[in-house]
This record gives sequence, structure tokens and C-alpha cells, in this order.
Amino acid sequence: MENYIPEVLKEINTVSITVRLLLSLLCGGILGVERGRKKRPAGFRTYMLVCMGAALVMLTSEYITRIYGNADPARMGAQVISGIGFLGAGTIIVTGRNRVKGLTTAAGLWAAACVGLSLGVGFYTGALIGCLLIFIVMATLHRLDDWVMSSTKVINLYIEFGQMSDVGQFISFAKEQGFRISDLEMTRPNGVSDTGVGVLCTLRLSKKKPHAEIIRMLSGMERVRYVEEI
Repeated sequence: MENYIPEVLKEINTVSITVRLLLSLLCGGILGVERGRKKRPAGFRTYMLVCMGAALVMLTSEYITRIYGNADPARMGAQVISGIGFLGAGTIIVTGRNRVKGLTTAAGLWAAACVGLSLGVGFYTGALIGCLLIFIVMATLHRLDDWVMSSTKVINLYIEFGQMSDVGQFISFAKEQGFRISDLEMTRPNGVSDTGVGVLCTLRLSKKKPHAEIIRMLSGMERVRYVEEI
């Protein structure tokens, strides 16, 4: 594909700069649309800005190298790759039930910056193929991820009970079913006035079972108010 790219797009000129920045906006927008549809913290505009900003950094770095000759064109790009972490970290949150969200969005922002760097330096083939593959991973492979995670031997649960004594009954029931409980943590679900108790725990199964089946089993217990996989 590189052989079919006009020479004018491989040089630093008005046409090349315009094409690279527009392509970075397009690639960032494509990746951002997928996140935006899922109401993630970083969406359409954020991805566009990250990708275009990275492209502009590489264009600036290449320009400096051409002007001054002895500059390192990779130095500014390296700072983008490490520096984009602060933005990605802002999209990662831990909910009240110790559930981590935003990791895919953070990784997507970092990858979008890498696509922008590739476009900024004129590596069109790598950038466009990379953008396509990143979009496929974010838009379609989450179903495969959900399927794999829904049948593992380890399941993290949040369970609400009517009173503290019910937790002991749950532990006994889990042992009867061959489940091993680890990382058990108790919280008050609805404030001090509520006599109920919430439990965060990890169940380790002796063999693989659909997690939906485990949740239905626990929901059928008499004193269980609520069960959720986290």
C-alpha cells in the first residue's frame, strides 16, 4: 500500500499536513463512536482530540527535525505515549462495590494516540489497519469476552442479606455446594438504620458452571435479598 501513496503525502507540506490531521480526526471519531454509544466517559470528541493531538505532535516533531537537523523525531512521540496515561486514568473508576470500570476506554485512548502518532509521521498503512483492528476489538470482541468470563471457575459477587446471622448460613450453603469462599468483605448496604448486611466475596468453583446458574441458585435462598456479579 505504501507504494501507492503519492509522494506529496510523504513530505511535509500543506496537503500532507491537512490529510494527516483529517485522517486522524476520522480514525479518532470512528473509535470514539463505539465508546460513545455505550455511554463511556470518553466518547466521540475525546477520541478525535486525542488522535489528532498525537498526529500534530508527530508532525511538529518531524518539522523540527527537518529544520534543525539533529533533533530526535521520536522524542515527542514517546512523551505522548507515556503522557496519555493521565487522561486514561481519569476514565477508570472503582464503584462502591469494588467494581472497576473504564479500563477498555483507557486502553482505547492510548491506542487512539498511537494511531495519531502513526498518521502524524506518515505511516498511513499501519495507522489505518491499526484503527480498523482496534475498532473490531472494541466493538465486537466484548461479546466473546463476556462469554469467556461467564463460565470461569471464579465468580465475584455482591450479596445482600436480611441480617448478619444469614451470612453464616450462606457460607455453610456454599461449602455444601463445593464452593470455596475467599476475599469476603461485609458492608452496610443502605445506611446505619438498615439491619441488613452486604457481602462482597469471591467464589471459587470446583468445576466450570454458567455464572447465571450460580446467581439463580443463590437468589433462591430464603434470606438473600439481592445477588449481583461484579
